[in-house]
Amino acid sequence: MDYFDEYKRWTVLAKGADEDIERELLAMEGDEVKIEDAFYRDLEFGTGGLRGVIGAGTNRMNVYTVAKASQGLADYVVSKYPVEKRRIAVSRDSRIKSDVFARTAASVFAANGIDVYIYEDIMPTPCLSFATRELHCAAGVMITASHNPSKYNGYKVYGDDGCQITTGAAAEILSKIENTDIFGGVKSLDFIIAGVRDEASAITGDDAADERKGKIYQIGPKVYTDFIRNVKAQSVLSEEDDVDRNVAIVYSPLNGTGLKPVMRALRESGYTNITVVKEQEAPDGNFPTCPYPNPEIKEAMALGMEYAKRENADLLLATDPDCDRVGIAVKDENGEYRLLSGNETGILLLDYIAGQRQKNGTMPEKPVMVKTIVTMDMAERIAGHYGIKTVNVLTGFKFIGEHIGRLESEGREGDYIFGFEESYGYLSGGYVRDKDAVDGAFLICEMFSYYKTKGISLLEKLSELYREYGYCLNTLHSFQFEGSAGFEKMQRIMQQFRVDSYEAKLQGAQVPEDKPGQHPAEALNSFGCKKIEKLLDYKPGLEGLPKSDVLKYLLSDHCSVVIRPSGTEPKLKAYISISADSREAAEAVEAGIAAELQERMK
Repeated sequence: MDYFDEYKRWTVLAKGADEDIERELLAMEGDEVKIEDAFYRDLEFGTGGLRGVIGAGTNRMNVYTVAKASQGLADYVVSKYPVEKRRIAVSRDSRIKSDVFARTAASVFAANGIDVYIYEDIMPTPCLSFATRELHCAAGVMITASHNPSKYNGYKVYGDDGCQITTGAAAEILSKIENTDIFGGVKSLDFIIAGVRDEASAITGDDAADERKGKIYQIGPKVYTDFIRNVKAQSVLSEEDDVDRNVAIVYSPLNGTGLKPVMRALRESGYTNITVVKEQEAPDGNFPTCPYPNPEIKEAMALGMEYAKRENADLLLATDPDCDRVGIAVKDENGEYRLLSGNETGILLLDYIAGQRQKNGTMPEKPVMVKTIVTMDMAERIAGHYGIKTVNVLTGFKFIGEHIGRLESEGREGDYIFGFEESYGYLSGGYVRDKDAVDGAFLICEMFSYYKTKGISLLEKLSELYREYGYCLNTLHSFQFEGSAGFEKMQRIMQQFRVDSYEAKLQGAQVPEDKPGQHPAEALNSFGCKKIEKLLDYKPGLEGLPKSDVLKYLLSDHCSVVIRPSGTEPKLKAYISISADSREAAEAVEAGIAAELQERMK
């Protein structure tokens, strides 16, 4: 169907469910550019579920696209699970319309004979993963756009293992979504809470008169309490460790879901000297003081830094809106606050956890650390020092979660020591299968207090690691491509990288099928001053990993460049990793590579 015809259909059929959509459709009239952008495609569904700008259209997040996706997921669950196992957990963050989208999804699931367990209040993404496992659900849905700007929302789908869905499951669900008419093919019931459920076998509430096959239950407080208990169980302190927990902490939930769980886990563990950033304390999907609420971004941390200076805090913590990422800042020798990267915090946590386990005699016989291919390679050297095996997986924490599941199926869940990704995601236990900023914040505070008690700052510890394993600089560069034309340009750029690399005859490179034998004038055989020694192309599947549109260039002197399209935003991302004798030398090499990438992205 032509996008303009679909727009006209919406103007007729999208009535009554959302007044904002009706107003937006009316405002689009006569504006072909806006109509095309909103309707030229369906919002992409993949292993990350849905994510997009809130608004009217098939390429937008709204009650109709959410309901259609929910119908596809419901059809999938019905086709795969017997009646007694058809349960779906639902949660949401503080974003605009998250409450509406969560109720919409729950109403569709119930209409399809599926019991729904939904949190009453906003909850972090890891709490959804935990509830999915704890309540033995066939699937879970988290309404969130994680760290994106306020105009975005999303729909993350989890499997019965509490991990984001696999490529195969996503393809099956997508097939069912595509076979669903957005207006005529969706079942729905009124959103009615039938009772409270704390565990899979316990139901409370007067639902005897309700003859629906699927009922909507509120998730009881025990599930949340058990989640907090599991977080606190990740401590690697021994009884002999004397730790001063009276460190001055400034914390910001960035107007998201982290306030209650992070504060509860810390306070119950003895951390009481905590100041919360007032302007970012209350849940608010508009994110008025941090338009891009991502702790990776300096601007999002700016207000917290001001608080830290004013309070003379020892440590600044900030979690993103769905509380699966955590960023930190610490004081340097001049009393100024320095933000640590996700890689830096990750290697500090890895070394701390491994060192404590070794000291306390709690290291398993065959320990495993899992990281993504874009995460600092130095982590592998640290793990090797402690006799820990490193497993590299594709970008996305779901692949870390999948590996924990494989270990569990082999009776080796206890061998999992730690997993992290450069984008501020950490997990130290198998109780959930996604990154957990509640766990991350808890362990960061424990690590900080442990070292501070010994008179060591985190920056001093980081310098010690660099001296021992070599200096490593990791940077991320994002290149924006908006609209349908931008989407096509991203594909062309990735294709050209492969063509150019093929001309350089690098191992693993492949010519795109539609351009066999093409030889461009200039082959890609170096980045800046670093020669390309090997190319890993994950598109056809590599090293036992799923197919993925990712290129990793292994450069001379232990440097690398990874290029991939974002799975959630209209961006190409380039990850540069430079090993060198000093920071200054690394920065000079990185600048040359970044300049070349900038040219190639034009």
